[in-house]
Amino acid sequence: MASVRRAPSPYHDRQYLNGGNSFSAEPPSHKLLPNGKASSAGAGIVRFISEVLLLRNTRKGSILWKKLAYRCLLFFAIGFLLGMAPFIGLDDVKDREDSFQQSLKPVEVVIKEDTVKDLVEEEFVMDRVELGVVDVKERFDFVPQKLLIVVTPTYNRALQAYFLNRLGQVLRLVQPPLLWIVVEMNAASLETADILRKTGVMHRHLVSMKNLTDIKDRGVHQRNTALEYIERHKLDGIVYFADDDNIYSLELFESMRSISRFGTWPVAMLAQSKAKAILEGPVCNGSLVIGWHTNEKSKRLRRFHVDMSGFAFNSTILWDPKRWQRPTYSSVRQLDSVKEGFQETTFIEQIVADESQMEGIPFGCSRIMNWHLHMDARHLLYPAGWMLEKNLDVAHPTN
Repeated sequence: MASVRRAPSPYHDRQYLNGGNSFSAEPPSHKLLPNGKASSAGAGIVRFISEVLLLRNTRKGSILWKKLAYRCLLFFAIGFLLGMAPFIGLDDVKDREDSFQQSLKPVEVVIKEDTVKDLVEEEFVMDRVELGVVDVKERFDFVPQKLLIVVTPTYNRALQAYFLNRLGQVLRLVQPPLLWIVVEMNAASLETADILRKTGVMHRHLVSMKNLTDIKDRGVHQRNTALEYIERHKLDGIVYFADDDNIYSLELFESMRSISRFGTWPVAMLAQSKAKAILEGPVCNGSLVIGWHTNEKSKRLRRFHVDMSGFAFNSTILWDPKRWQRPTYSSVRQLDSVKEGFQETTFIEQIVADESQMEGIPFGCSRIMNWHLHMDARHLLYPAGWMLEKNLDVAHPTN
């Protein structure tokens, strides 16, 4: 049997210049230099990373756990750098925002007087420009005023609508703040509510629930209802009893706002006989009350000779007795048990002790600011309405 022999390879046991063979497992990094030694720093880093990542044993036979530790440190460093990357450019962003805000600031304009004079000489017209912050105190010198609380008792009669409209138009001209409290007996009528709405004055429409057969003066209980409302809601202002049939000047309401505790003034009254006028009220030396005007013999026994529309007082006396050193066990109310004509003096005695606690207005009590004329028509019937059922009846034909 013939045998075949394979010729030896010409490359067998071929020697290489670097001393290795064709099947050497050495990494090619040591072949970078002609002398066979990898001395560059880059080659060393590559070799270290490859050994750590691939967990290969080096020629020196280093221990495997050291390579694991190196691997953990390497990944920790990479993760730390990647985590800090978003914060690297924050300073640049802040610098850009600051520069953008500075660019938005208004440019300050400075005009020198020499420049203005030169422009005027050259026949140019230029308005002076003043830049600065406006002082609020100079433009807004508003001083809050005291609240005026006007109490008006009313009842159904022929001239009720006329009286309420007249008083409402006067109160409409008074500088605010002003509160008009209108009190009726037993029920609030729609006609009165309509009149109050049309006046445009801030008002409260109250009802005094009292049996008319058990009282002497309905006005006393109506005013007491208003006083209870003021005390319950603790309204802070100047209280004034203004009957709807009296005549008032605007100066009176403006003078009331200067009252601290209790103020009074003279009132011109028309006698019941309508044959003479009576002056009733204080005699003043400046703002100090030193005496009283009175002409009626039946009222000379009164302590204070004042008409119901001739005084006003601070509303805090009703609900803050400690401020005015007043007894706290009793409420300030008008009395229905006293004789007619003595309601005013008995009510004032609950507020002040004597004339030293009073203020006369205006200065010297020298002017009459309201009038009590007794012009009510007592024998006229209250009209049911103003509708004409037979408006086509001709009394006088036209030509």
